[in-house]
Amino acid sequence: MRRIGALALNTFREAIRNRVLHSLVAFALVLIFSALAVGQLSLHEEARLTRDLGLGGIGLFGVLIAVFVGVNLVYKEIDRKTIYAILAKPVRRHEFVLGKFAGMVLTLATQIAIMAAVLGVVVALQGQRPDAALVKAVWLLFVELIVVTAVAVLFSSFSSPFLSGVFTLGIYVVGRLQPELRALDTRVAAAAGDGALGVGTLVVRGVLAVLTTVLPDLHLFYVSGHEVSGKVVSVHGPTFVDWGYLGYATAYGLVFTAALLFVAALVFRRRDFV
Repeated sequence: MRRIGALALNTFREAIRNRVLHSLVAFALVLIFSALAVGQLSLHEEARLTRDLGLGGIGLFGVLIAVFVGVNLVYKEIDRKTIYAILAKPVRRHEFVLGKFAGMVLTLATQIAIMAAVLGVVVALQGQRPDAALVKAVWLLFVELIVVTAVAVLFSSFSSPFLSGVFTLGIYVVGRLQPELRALDTRVAAAAGDGALGVGTLVVRGVLAVLTTVLPDLHLFYVSGHEVSGKVVSVHGPTFVDWGYLGYATAYGLVFTAALLFVAALVFRRRDFV
């Protein structure tokens, strides 16, 4: 654990000096503050618009940070040849992967805390108090970013930054579209039952089954405006998700993250750097 902690701290120090990360955070803060000006153009919807823009900005720029910084975590050490010096020390390969991941999560936690604090200030300036719904929404976005970071680390353990970024963004988009994919599978099954489809039905349903089973369901972490347990929830009102749902979504994200890191460690363990 001490070696993982040292690697995490070193990764955190390197990440916070990354100019790309600074630019993304700056854009996110500008977007959140712009909600004050944009809110003046709406009719009695200032608070709603601020929350939507703020949470959207935190989610979007958080993902960009996780992807563009995360896909370089392992590759950068290989490209600089520093991986040889690190692994020459009493550091196991799985510890290297976990240390890099932990450092990136610490970086994301810091950035999310800054953006969430700014959002809270903007909401307070509009005469409202940041409530439990807002806190829950930010936490769910953070758990989602942990999963996305694990995906980025997995791909970075064996691929180039460009391909890792493309694959990670692709999985993120598909993960957010899980309800639509399940609905599409239902429609395909219904059409097949009516005899509207032929041989391609099994192929289509097989692909959809893989996408909805193997890939993470990231829709769990951004449910405002959608139905949960038979009722529509909203971050703007008292009908947002309860603490039980928060615990379930967090456990799902952490278990999926653990599985991704396990595979990443196995892949990295077999990788040849010569």
